[in-house]
Amino acid sequence: MLTRRTFVQSLIAAVAAAKGARGAETRAPRILLRSSWQVVNIGDVAHTPGVLALIEKHIPDAEVILWASGDLTEEVAAMEHERFPRLRIVKGRIDSKGNASNSALGGAVDWADFLLHGSGPSLVAARDVAAWAEHTGKPFGVYGITYGSYFDQDRKELLSGAEFIYFRDSVSLEFAKKQGIDCPIMEFGPDGAFACDLRDDASAEAFLKTNGLEDGQFLCCLSRLRHTPYWTIPSKKREIDPAKHARNEAMKEHDHAALRAAIVAVVRETDLKVLLCPEDMTQMAVGREMLFDKLPADVKDRVVWRENFWLTDEALSVYVRSAGLFGSEMHSPIMAVGNGVPAIVCRFEEQTSKGYMWRDIGLGEWLFNLDVPEDHDKIVPAVLDMAQNPQAARRRVVEARAFVEQRQRETMAVLKEKLPA
Repeated sequence: MLTRRTFVQSLIAAVAAAKGARGAETRAPRILLRSSWQVVNIGDVAHTPGVLALIEKHIPDAEVILWASGDLTEEVAAMEHERFPRLRIVKGRIDSKGNASNSALGGAVDWADFLLHGSGPSLVAARDVAAWAEHTGKPFGVYGITYGSYFDQDRKELLSGAEFIYFRDSVSLEFAKKQGIDCPIMEFGPDGAFACDLRDDASAEAFLKTNGLEDGQFLCCLSRLRHTPYWTIPSKKREIDPAKHARNEAMKEHDHAALRAAIVAVVRETDLKVLLCPEDMTQMAVGREMLFDKLPADVKDRVVWRENFWLTDEALSVYVRSAGLFGSEMHSPIMAVGNGVPAIVCRFEEQTSKGYMWRDIGLGEWLFNLDVPEDHDKIVPAVLDMAQNPQAARRRVVEARAFVEQRQRETMAVLKEKLPA
């Protein structure tokens, strides 16, 4: 006979068994992150650890495999593993029949619940995203890209199949809307590099000490040419582009004059020093030729030219010890602001619309267009103001960073909703 006690005991056992069965079926959500575009630029490197840090913070139970591009080096992979020791990395392509070029990638594609395309100048891995969509039928999303630049072909059909698309600048978002992309969620979403938190403090501190730079007592200046001269990087194995080279030569003095004037003003009117540093492998030579070598003798004594390239972790460890950044690069300022450091951005027409994100996050007063003559006259006063009024500059960054972090929370919440419970 079934007594009340045995009934209760049976019920408890049944509930426990059900919980055990559900527990056996439950697993962490799985994300395949398609990112890591090239390693000659510390900003391109920063996209990946930034998105990984966001997932770690906002979806801590998720498991991630990085689907990296072929030129990811062991040195950069080691840096990423230092910060994310459990990270697994695969490379390769998916062919027209849906076959992966190696078993590691094939296993990752089968394993993953969701493909997340990371930040970049365009839908960089459009071919891989298309293969995923066609051959797996599993969902994908796009996180923090510029769209509609000279990098992009028409991706209307492909992007319309995404669960969400976050554009890192409002110009891209408006272009996508006008193109008629039909995706349920299309919004502004910060570049993943804002969340990059890599560090190599030992190398940074050694470099600063060797060069007489003290914490908070120097600004960083970064410069670039209109077109990155990839033909000067041996690993790229590219022939010189005569048209791009000619454009660089024609505009380099025009684009560097105001930056040199700002360096002179900082040295002569404040107690700060200036560090000339690179974002990509071609910029050490540019900084030497167009900035350092053309400075007055009395200014050079308090300007440091970095002659060697560095990785993202050492660069960011230097940036957070500076009083701020200025120049014509984008991702060093992104990483700086993401870590609470003021940064002024100069842009020109050969770049994508990414620079306009400074307006989107509330830093429009620190964005200057080198193709607009009136903007040239505003650069020196802005740099001096940042140098001479550090507390006000930091308050401005606090507000911008708070907005970025709010959008990071909101966008990661959407990603979490798209993953299996």
